[in-house]
Order: sequence, then C-alpha cells, then structure tokens
Amino acid sequence: MRKTTPTSSEQVPVAVWRMLALGVAAQAGGTLLICTPAYLIPWLHEVRGMPLTQAGLFAAAPTFGMVLTLVAWGALADHFGERRVIAGGLALTALFAFAAASVRGFDSLVILLILGGASAASTNAASGRVVVGWFPRPRRGLAMGIRQMAQPLGVAVAALVVPTLARRWGIWAPLLLAGVATAVLALACAIGVTNPPRPVNPTMASAVAVNPYSQSRFLIRIHLVSALLVVPQFTLSIFGLIWLISGLHWGTTAAGAVIAAAQLVGAVGRVVVGMVSDRAGSRVRVLRWVAVSGVVVMLLLALSDSLHWSAGAAVLLVLATTVSVADNGLAFTSVAEAAGPSWSGKALGIQNTGQFVAASVVGPLVGALITAVGYPLTFSIVAVAPLAAIGLVPSRDRHLESRLVP
Repeated sequence: MRKTTPTSSEQVPVAVWRMLALGVAAQAGGTLLICTPAYLIPWLHEVRGMPLTQAGLFAAAPTFGMVLTLVAWGALADHFGERRVIAGGLALTALFAFAAASVRGFDSLVILLILGGASAASTNAASGRVVVGWFPRPRRGLAMGIRQMAQPLGVAVAALVVPTLARRWGIWAPLLLAGVATAVLALACAIGVTNPPRPVNPTMASAVAVNPYSQSRFLIRIHLVSALLVVPQFTLSIFGLIWLISGLHWGTTAAGAVIAAAQLVGAVGRVVVGMVSDRAGSRVRVLRWVAVSGVVVMLLLALSDSLHWSAGAAVLLVLATTVSVADNGLAFTSVAEAAGPSWSGKALGIQNTGQFVAASVVGPLVGALITAVGYPLTFSIVAVAPLAAIGLVPSRDRHLESRLVP
C-alpha cells in the first residue's frame, strides 16, 4: 500500500476502509471477552444464587484489567506502531480466554479474566490511531463512528450467545468462543493492518511532540466528560438484561434479543453522530447534545419502570442504550485530534483508562443501589452523571493536525 495519506478532497483508498473494518472486528472480538462475565450474571444469579453485588464485581474483572494497561498499550502503539500492538494483544487475549475456559475455580477464573481484559485493551488506542492516521479530518467523524461500532457489536454478540451457551454448556463455552474469535482476528490484523505514516520532518515532529496536557485543559475536560457519560452506558450494559428478566419478567431469549437490538441500534447511532459532527464541523457541540439527551432518557427509563410499562420499557431501553454510547466516538476523535500523532496513543489510553475506571465501579455500586432502592430510583440517580457532564464539555474544539505525510 502506498505510504501516502489522502487529503480531504481525495478519495479514501479501499485498503484504508479494509483496515477500518479489521479495527472494528478486532475491538469487537476483545469486547466479546470483556462482556461475557456481564451476560453470565443471569445464570450465576439464578442458578448459582450469586448476589448481584458479587456478580457485579465478577462482571467488572476484565474492565479492571483494561484499566491497568490502556496507557501502556497506547504508549507502545506510539513507539512501535499499531499493527504489532493490535495483533499481539489479540493473541494474548485468545491465550487467556482459552485458559479461562479450562479452569474451574472462581478465583482463578477472575484472575484470568483480568489478564484477558488487560490484553484486549491493546485494540483501543491502536485502532483509534489507525483511523486518525489514515482518514482526513472531514471524514474522521464518520470513520471513528464506524470504528466505535465495535463495542456495541461485541456486546450484541455477547447478549445473543453468552446466556444461551452458558445455560446449555456452562461458562466455559462462551469463553472458548471468545478465544477462537480473538485468535482468528489476531492473524487477520497481523496480515491486513498497515501503520499510518509517521512525521519525517524534524521541525514538524518536534512541534507535535509537545505534551498537549501542558497546553490547555481541553483533554482533561474531555476525559472527565467521558468518565461521567460512561456511567449510564455501563449501567445499561451490565444490568439491562437482568432488569428485563428479574424486574420486568421477560424470558431470557426475548430479553437477550432486546439487548442485542439496543446494541445494534447504538452502533448505527455512533455512525450517525459521527457524520453529524463532520457536518457541524464540531465534535464538542454534538457531545453536549448527547449529554443532555442522556439525562432525559435515564429519567424516562426510571418512569417506565415505576409505571410497570413493560413494552415501553423495552423501547426506551433501546433508545437509552443508543444515547449512552453515542458520545464515545466524538470524545475519542476529539482526544486524538487534540493530542497529535506523538501523543495520541497515550492520550487515548488515558481517555479509556478514565472511562474504565468509572466503568469498573459501576458494576458493584449500581448493583448495591439496585438491591437497596430498586431500579427506578437507581436509574434516576444515574441520570446525575450526564447532568454533571453538560457543564464540563469544552466550548470549542481543539485540533493539532495529526496526519503528517513524508
């Protein structure tokens, strides 16, 4: 593939779209492993009698592993390139998934899930760098929106297959599936991903190597906004299924289908929001709209539960899930554009670390809240997080051109 980067007026090469597709598949495969414990909760809660608070801790294990390594993987991508990081990380993810499928002890399983999550973190910053490095800025919102489809697609697959596989075969079956998927994707990315061009002009390279955190508070504010907006996202992804089953008395298959539909609609929503940000010429303006919408949908979800509106609750759950994931691509693109090529891996690692630190406490805390006060009040309390995010969204975008060509 020719080592040039298209300008905004050029057609994006087919090979670049192929790499985007591989990045989406890679992160979706990692997400399948990370989400598997969350969709084992109904089986663990109903069959094993595990309390929701303990089940929330179990579901948070891979996310905790991600938190430990996101910045390190981003730094490795900055230094060694995206292809090695994505392929190598997925290979490690497969190894730990296979190991987790073979153990019986709960403690050993949790440790292996932490290690699997730590390995799956490799795809986050590296695949984001591929998008920012190869796509022109006027197409970047669309491309990053497509790339951000990876997480809801992975969650949708997990929602559809994990509960069924667990009930029929036990918890080893979905873990084995995750191992096979990530092993295949590791090989595909090793073959199909090409690192974006690096700065070759010493003056330009020096300019973009300056620590962006020392220049303004923009990145810190985006990190804080994203950490807050991740609270409703992970509340719904962890407890949406068990809410439909235990709270609204849905069947397991029907509830899984609703969750899968919500994730698929959310995936499309990320693309639409990315396109809107391209048209609007601003990521942060659209990000503020998403934060306002997050408050509204969580309150509506609480109201639907209070009214025992089962069918309406399902529709609102799809809507709330779509809104809860819509910010990710906007924030991710903003961070990469503001950080520049020498810092984007580390900055994206910090971005995801903040998100997953927040996500890692959502499971046990929200599980405890549900146990103490029920779903309606819990959803209302969760709405405080996007409300707080509204005032933190920066007033304007910050952009350090990161697509430098030889």
